[in-house]
Amino acid sequence: MNARLNSVLVLILGLATGAFGADASLLKPPPGAKVAIVMFEDLECPDCSRAYPMVWDAANAHKIPVVLHDFPLPRHNWSFEAAVWARYFDQTSIALGNEFRKYIYANQVQISKENLQQWVQKFGQQNNAAVPFVKDPEGKLAEKVKADYVLGQRIGVEHTPTIWVVGNSGVSQPLVEEVKDRAQLNQMIEDMLKKARPAQKTSTQKEAVPKKGTVKNFRKTG
Repeated sequence: MNARLNSVLVLILGLATGAFGADASLLKPPPGAKVAIVMFEDLECPDCSRAYPMVWDAANAHKIPVVLHDFPLPRHNWSFEAAVWARYFDQTSIALGNEFRKYIYANQVQISKENLQQWVQKFGQQNNAAVPFVKDPEGKLAEKVKADYVLGQRIGVEHTPTIWVVGNSGVSQPLVEEVKDRAQLNQMIEDMLKKARPAQKTSTQKEAVPKKGTVKNFRKTG
């Protein structure tokens, strides 16, 4: 019975992905920003670990925000758990959540499903951050990770990292998996900035300009 149900779910998700087929028009800059970098990431993905600092360097150079979305691949056995921990640290501050992601990427080759908790504890100690025995008692953080994954499926994400430069006038072609050339990413940002319309602000809104290492997930799902 479970096998049949799983087959049906896979078929439905496959049809849904085909129906929406790589439609990145769903991705928008955060309120108050003309252009942003959007990255679908997997904390266990080696290519993501190399792309992550490059994305932040490019964003900081152009003073644009980064929007991260979780896309833990099923074949990676600790990436989902790590994504939930990142969401946990986001609750203290976005900066702390970003530092956790950076820390995990930096130590990725030493991390396993069996010792992930030890690395989380070490990060907590180094940053004076509490690490509870149960990080997500109601499952709300896990639901946010799952919602990001579903969004990725809807727009056709299959690999990590998948990176777009999005503007209020359109969306770039995606950079997929290994991102080798920061110059290409810089050029995509500059082209999108030239095409962007002035950002719409309300009286209570400030333009979303990132401080180094502090901007993440303006448009969280879930």
